[in-house]
Amino acid sequence: MYGKIVIKCKLKVLTGMHIGGSSAFSAIGAVDSVVVRDSLTGEPMLPGSSLKGKMRTLLAKAIKNDFITQECADDPYEIKRLFGTAGNKKLNESPKGARLQFADAFLSNADMLKQRNGTTEVKFENTISRITSIAMPRQIERVVRGAEFDITMVYDMEKPEELREDFENIAKALKLVSMDYLGGHGSRGYGKVAFSDFRVEVMDGQCGKDINELLEILKGVEEYGIFSLQA
Repeated sequence: MYGKIVIKCKLKVLTGMHIGGSSAFSAIGAVDSVVVRDSLTGEPMLPGSSLKGKMRTLLAKAIKNDFITQECADDPYEIKRLFGTAGNKKLNESPKGARLQFADAFLSNADMLKQRNGTTEVKFENTISRITSIAMPRQIERVVRGAEFDITMVYDMEKPEELREDFENIAKALKLVSMDYLGGHGSRGYGKVAFSDFRVEVMDGQCGKDINELLEILKGVEEYGIFSLQA
């Protein structure tokens, strides 16, 4: 069996989110830490690598070693087959491509946000020395609360007996992201997100499972938007 399943959903930003871009050519007095932007539109974007990395890290912590971080090469097999592996010489393991591919995500409600106060905001923060009480102010750009991104993932169907477990792990990873954060400064309240409006479609090949069964697994993620009361 081989084929491709497209997974689509919406990611909503519930608290200001910062995924950093380059500040190499910022003018004096400009924002210290800017967000990454789409070079075509100039609007904030969500790199597929950011979501993939967060999902993999949280899932690996949850499945193995009681939430202790380990090297990617030491991830369990069910994680490696989803997210890929460069191999593990200790286990005589060859590199393997990821079954799950991520696309960069772009704003779906940019026009609405621009009619309000814009797609980003600048948050002023201070780091204050406990010893000298000297303040070191900085400015951090954030994607505003209420921003929505269109998420697209493509899953490669390879083994029908592993299909349900793979989708359960995708759902588990998204649930963990919902209860954690995306981007930087999450311990200070940044980057809380929620997922909704899941759609699943077989685009090539034949699925060995009822596609509605797989969709229901993913829809369970929507119940984990624990910060949705703020939205």
